[in-house]
Amino acid sequence: MDEHKIMNAEEIRRSLARVAHEILERNRGTQQLVMVGIFTRGVPLAHRLAGLLQEFEGNQVPVAALDIGPYRDDLSVGARPRAKAVGIPILVHDKRVVLVDDVLYTGRTVRAAMDALNDFGRPQQVQLAILLDRGHRELPIRADYVGRNVPTSRNERVHVRLQEIDEKEEVVVSAAGAGLDSANPRRQKSEAGG
Repeated sequence: MDEHKIMNAEEIRRSLARVAHEILERNRGTQQLVMVGIFTRGVPLAHRLAGLLQEFEGNQVPVAALDIGPYRDDLSVGARPRAKAVGIPILVHDKRVVLVDDVLYTGRTVRAAMDALNDFGRPQQVQLAILLDRGHRELPIRADYVGRNVPTSRNERVHVRLQEIDEKEEVVVSAAGAGLDSANPRRQKSEAGG
């Protein structure tokens, strides 16, 4: 598999530390903050950011995981089941929610996550933290916090590998068909004919 590494473990760590500082500056601390990671790789990134926020500020920030599958617009139309949330012991109503994901591509995953949040209350504000922005937006969505901007072509795939899931820590770019795009696994399946 022909891959080009664009971030190693240290670069990922530094990017997340910078994003955590930006979150603190913009929100003037951690009061009313809730981190919501989008399955799959957004969840460990949300936990890492919450850990950094606690390290910098001394306050624990609640973290939740959100499965937005039922809200994706690239699934067949039918009755929508309720969004699945793991570890949401708190309501998001009147909180500043920071949605966290690994890669921002078309914007469809983020749109689905914002729709899903409505099942859990009305946030005061929704902010978006992304490890990697690769461009090619299909919807008018922009991240508030970006670890790194990496312009790619549509025929390239971005693979974010995190220790918690992949037992490896790196971000690589490869040619289409050279594996699963962590930003859009459903699109990869459909392009492969599945």
